[in-house]
Amino acid sequence: MKTILLIEDDAFIRENTAELLELAGYAVLTAENGQLGVQQALATKPDLVVCDIMMPVLDGYGVLQIFNQNPQLSGVPFIFLTAKTERADQRRGMELGADDYLTKPFDRAELLSAIAGRISRFQHLRPDYDLHADGLHEFLDDARNVMTLQSLSDDRRPHAVARKQMIYGEGDEAARLYFVRAGQVKTSKSTAAGKELITGLYQAGEFFGYKALLDGSAHSDSAVAVEDSVLLYIPADDFTQLLLRNPEVSRQFVRLLAGQVREQEVLLLDMAYNSLRKRVADMLLRLHQKESELMPSAPHIHISRDDMAALVGTAPESLSRTLSEFRQAGIVELTSKFIRVIQPEKLRGANW
Repeated sequence: MKTILLIEDDAFIRENTAELLELAGYAVLTAENGQLGVQQALATKPDLVVCDIMMPVLDGYGVLQIFNQNPQLSGVPFIFLTAKTERADQRRGMELGADDYLTKPFDRAELLSAIAGRISRFQHLRPDYDLHADGLHEFLDDARNVMTLQSLSDDRRPHAVARKQMIYGEGDEAARLYFVRAGQVKTSKSTAAGKELITGLYQAGEFFGYKALLDGSAHSDSAVAVEDSVLLYIPADDFTQLLLRNPEVSRQFVRLLAGQVREQEVLLLDMAYNSLRKRVADMLLRLHQKESELMPSAPHIHISRDDMAALVGTAPESLSRTLSEFRQAGIVELTSKFIRVIQPEKLRGANW
């Protein structure tokens, strides 16, 4: 049973509306002003709030601001119920994040329809979307329903990016979030001496470009397509609003960012303390695992020797010698187009 929090200072309207909602099958919490309503919500989180605007102690705008700022209450569907009919009042409510706006006297069927519609659309975003399959579309569909952001669907057109084409450069303004539908993209930084340091490899089912969006800065690296790729763009404003309004989305991208930080820490430790053979073995294992998730039947590593050398932190010639040693030992298969790990257990278990 869904729980509705009804915040209304008029006793007659409050009691009659509560009775209507109970007859419709909802559990109803009531409060006579905004302050008591917030206390009720903190004690028992509602599935939806119906709130008057003009109230003593704390008005409806103040209630909505508290909901938006409180992680425990953020994302709860919010319907304003008020006698005010001027467009300026409606606009202010919507700018604060209200999901609907009904005026008194309201039609009972209209109220029940608005509540049912909002509850059915405002499901929490799942943390387990399969981004390698159709999970991105599920994620964006749920996000669009939660946020009512039309542009999330309008701007979902796939963009073809040719091999070696730059997607954004170091210092460029962060204008959107990127999702790899197909292909592979690398991000990299250039040292003062002109040497390339790869900061990330992104394959089908992965987001990139979100670090700059999260901290509100320009891109600190460049992004280039490693092979012919297909990308989806999500506008920066939509992504930012989605993060602010939905804790599940925020947590998902925090996990992505934390995972990337951990991976970079491992790479830095490898380059600082491990031998070249160990670094190459570890990198091959990481790339093999990623490819196995995408193509379990044929996990071929498609990466140039130059790019892999930049990931490992060595010269391409040194990398080629090490790969040749692994091939002679029967650990990998090398072709001009790909690398295939034949015996991952030897890479994993050897004392380099």
